[in-house]
Amino acid sequence: MNKPLDPRVGFTRLADATKADFDVMHKYMAAEHAHLADSVLNHLRLSGDQQPGLQVTRMEHALQTATRAFKDGADEEMVVCALLHDIGDALAPDNHGAFASEILRPFISEANYNIVRYHPEFQGYFFFDKIGADKNMRERHRGKAWFDTCHHFCERWDMPAFDPAYQSMPLSAFEPMVRRVFDKQPVHNGVALPTK
Repeated sequence: MNKPLDPRVGFTRLADATKADFDVMHKYMAAEHAHLADSVLNHLRLSGDQQPGLQVTRMEHALQTATRAFKDGADEEMVVCALLHDIGDALAPDNHGAFASEILRPFISEANYNIVRYHPEFQGYFFFDKIGADKNMRERHRGKAWFDTCHHFCERWDMPAFDPAYQSMPLSAFEPMVRRVFDKQPVHNGVALPTK
């Protein structure tokens, strides 16, 4: 039997919560936040068993994308975005870009958030015509400051990252980068969120 958390809040309706209740919850939320990078990395490791008809696993695709970004001189935040851009494939196959971008959002720039969020539309430029979709779907974003960078992200790093002969850097090379990105002060709508 699981031992109940101690201390616990006094409310049964969130509207009735007090400052003391939030002090209790904040302790647990801070602990979750402290382990966020571990949770994300563990979820990425799970994709090492997922190979949905591809020549590489989903994790290998992530490593190849991040390795290509790193070798191309991308900054650390972008390399982490490249590593995690498809982390939602198994849980949100129809909107995996939005899934990944929301995990990253409090820790990355608005431009990188949009690149991760909309990369599936930009990736579609290379194959949507083969599945009866509009390969130019990405054009709705033309004129946005991040448009060219997103195209570069897909063309140079994401699109070619399905090669079983490619020599990827190991996940251990990226782990410190992931930890540094997730150790940043999270921001939501321009407001710093309390974590400690």
